[in-house]
Amino acid sequence: MKMIHVLGCVGWAAFFLLASTSIPFVGPFFSLLTPLPFLYYSTKLGFYQGVKLGALAIFIIALIAKLAGYPKIIIFAAEFGLFGLVLSELFRRKVSIGQAVFFATAFMVLLGLAFLSFIALSKNMGPLEMMLSYLRDHLQAAIEIYKEMGVPQEKAVEFEAYGKAFVDTIAKIYPSLMIVGTGFAVWLNIVMARPLFRIGKLEYPDYFLMDRWQAPDHLVWGVIASGFALFLLSGGIQLFAINALIIMMAIYLFHGLSIILFFLNKYHVPPWIRVGVYMLIMIQQLFLGVLALAGLFDQWVDFRKIHRRLDN
Repeated sequence: MKMIHVLGCVGWAAFFLLASTSIPFVGPFFSLLTPLPFLYYSTKLGFYQGVKLGALAIFIIALIAKLAGYPKIIIFAAEFGLFGLVLSELFRRKVSIGQAVFFATAFMVLLGLAFLSFIALSKNMGPLEMMLSYLRDHLQAAIEIYKEMGVPQEKAVEFEAYGKAFVDTIAKIYPSLMIVGTGFAVWLNIVMARPLFRIGKLEYPDYFLMDRWQAPDHLVWGVIASGFALFLLSGGIQLFAINALIIMMAIYLFHGLSIILFFLNKYHVPPWIRVGVYMLIMIQQLFLGVLALAGLFDQWVDFRKIHRRLDN
């Protein structure tokens, strides 16, 4: 482990973390890439050297965050650092991309719950209670700003009612949002690691067939069961069905994205058009629903003709 490795890991990780607080709009997106330096150097130096480097980098970032007045960044540095180390181990074991996303997501969810529980216990609250309290505080602050801007009272009351409905909805689907958001972060780091590894001349797992990835066939029965439970049952089972349905449709969304990627690769679409397609998908939520449905029905329609080729 050389000083240049320490500086590289600390520099990039600190940049990604501080960008989340200093760069408007896109800052939080940069923070999701914080595991990449830990993943890169752990793969480059080996797991045990990577652990030593990661611990040293987290310690240095903690000092920087403390001096800069952002103590909360310390928790994210530790969480993302551990995530990068775990992902490097999954890369070393050459697991499939589905297994890598699953195991890394499960690890991050458990680790995130542990951190949330620790912080919540320090405030004599539960994890969900703390998150809802955080949302309510921000909602109340927004309402006060609206009132100071001279917004009519009836509009402020209407905004407050919508805000309360939003918080109530988040309270019901927070588990699924946490899992889906974590899965997206895992997928993003796996995808972004490929060009990074290519620049560093490191071995990247055999994920070049990402455009042929598909959700397990039996997952459709979970969608059907959750759909029936959602409309026919109530109480805790209904809440479980809502969260399960959101998670499974997110999986089918990635299935739909792999279909889009397949045709972009098949017709050799130039990068600038690909960026436009991805931006359109991100901006227009309707396309997210279309892609999820495309992934759901792909096992019968077989848009990429994968099943037909296997049968032959």
